[in-house]
Amino acid sequence: MIKLKEFEVWFVTGSQHLYGKETLKQVDEDSGKIAQYLNNSAKIPCEVVFKPVVTTPDKITNICVKANTSPKCVGLITWMHTFSPAKMWIEGLSILKKPFVHLHTQFNQDIPWESIDMDFMNLNQSAHGDREFGFICSRMRKNRKVIVGHWKDAEVVEKLDVWMRAACAWNDWQGMKVARFGDNMREVAVTEGDKVEAQKKFGYSVNGYGVGDLVACIEKATASQIDDMMAEYKQTYKMNFSKEQMDSIRESAKIEVGMRAFLDNGGFKAFTTTFEDLHGLVQLPGLPVQRLMADGYGFGAEGDWKTSALVRAMKVMAADLKGGTSFMEDYTYHLNPSGMKVLGAHMLEVCPSIASGKAALEVHPLGIGGKADPPRLVFNVPQGNGINVSVIDMGNRFRMLINPCKVVKPDADLPKLPVARVVWQPEPNLKTAAAAWILGGGAHHTGFSMALNAEHMIDFAEMADIEYLTIDENTTISDFKKDIRMNEIYYMLKNGLV
Repeated sequence: MIKLKEFEVWFVTGSQHLYGKETLKQVDEDSGKIAQYLNNSAKIPCEVVFKPVVTTPDKITNICVKANTSPKCVGLITWMHTFSPAKMWIEGLSILKKPFVHLHTQFNQDIPWESIDMDFMNLNQSAHGDREFGFICSRMRKNRKVIVGHWKDAEVVEKLDVWMRAACAWNDWQGMKVARFGDNMREVAVTEGDKVEAQKKFGYSVNGYGVGDLVACIEKATASQIDDMMAEYKQTYKMNFSKEQMDSIRESAKIEVGMRAFLDNGGFKAFTTTFEDLHGLVQLPGLPVQRLMADGYGFGAEGDWKTSALVRAMKVMAADLKGGTSFMEDYTYHLNPSGMKVLGAHMLEVCPSIASGKAALEVHPLGIGGKADPPRLVFNVPQGNGINVSVIDMGNRFRMLINPCKVVKPDADLPKLPVARVVWQPEPNLKTAAAAWILGGGAHHTGFSMALNAEHMIDFAEMADIEYLTIDENTTISDFKKDIRMNEIYYMLKNGLV
C-alpha cells in the first residue's frame, strides 16, 4: 500500500544576517508556524518538516546536500521571509537533485495600515526577497513550481498538495524496477523505446525476464495459498460459475500467487506482459494483473514499459484520493454527431480502482493468444472528470501528452462486451483531441485516472524535465501544430536530434 505520509517535504526559509538576531529569531518562529500549519492540514499528503532559517552559502549548501541524501525527503518548499541575497543559493541549487517549489507568500495576510513601520517592512520583505530568489532560479534554468498567495489560502494548500504528490511519484521512480515478462509485441513501434536513456532520465530500470522464470514461481504456489486467494475472490467480487469455469478461476489464482511472489521477491513496482509470449502459462494473466494494479503496481500490456512506469507514478500521485487509476487503451469510437465518444477498454487488464460498484468476476474466451479462457473483472466506470496521459520516446527526447476528459454513461448497456470498460468525451471534443493526439504521436496505451488532473502531470513532467503537450478545452489544431514545431526547435537546440 502506498503511504505518502512516510515521506517528507522540507520547509526552507531564506534570510541574511544583516537584520540582526531579533529579526532572524522572528523569521525562524514565523517559518515554523507556517510549516506546522501545513503539516497539520488534512489536505497535505506528506510530512512537512521545518528547517531552521538559512542565512549563509554554507548553510544553504548543507541543507541541499542533506536533502539529496535523505531517503525520506522528496523535495523542498523554499520561501524568502526577508531579502536573501541570491548568490548565496548558487552552490546549493547547483547540486540540489530533489525537486523544489517556490512558495511566494508572506507571514501576514494584510498590511497593518495604521501601525506599519520600517521594522515591519524589514521583517516582511517576501515581495522582493522572493523576486531575488526567483531571478537566480531562472538564471540557473532551474525547473520549479511557483505558488503565489497567503499560506492559509485553500488554493495555495491545494497546489502544494498537487506538487507534493508529483514529488512523491518522482521520488518513487528513482531506483524503481520494472519487470518485463516477455518482450515487446512484435512489429509495434510506440511501445518500443530507449531503456538506457529512460534510466538516465527517469531513474527507473527496465529488464526482461523469461516467462519460464515466472512459470517456475507460479508452480511453487501451494494449495493453501490458492484456497486463500479463491476465498478473497468470493468475498470481493460477484461470482456465479460452473465447475469448469471455477477451475479456470483457480488457475488464475495460482498465477496471481506466483506473480505476486516474483514481483515481491524482486522488489518490482511495475511490470508488463504480452499475449505473444505465454509459453508455459495456461491462460493470459487478466484477473491477476487487474488486482495487482489495484494494489498499486504499474502495468503495461504488450511489453509497454513506459506506460507501466507511468501508471505506477500516477498510482503514487493518486494515493488516498477519490477516483482511481488504471492502464487504459482507446479501443473504439462512437462518431455520432449528436455526441462523439471514446470507448476505452483492453482485452482484460483494466484496474478495478475505477469501477462503479462491485465488479463481476467472469470467464470468457479471449480470441487472441491461443490459450484457455481467462477470468477477468467486468465493470462500468462512474461519471466524472478523468484524464488520459501518454509518455512516448521521440528519439531526442521523451514527450508527455495530457488530455482531460469527461467520463459519461454509455448510451446503452453492453451485454455482449465482457470486459471492463469506460466511455469518455475528450476535451475539447473528439475530433480535435484525436487529431492533436495523433499529431503529437501519443500512444494507444495510456495512464487513465479519475483522481488526478492536468496540474499533477504538468508538475511531474517539469520535475522529470521532459516535454509535455496538453490537449484541453482551449486546444486548436493550428496552435497545437505551432507548439509542436516550436518545441522541436527548442529540443534540437537543447539536446540535439538523434
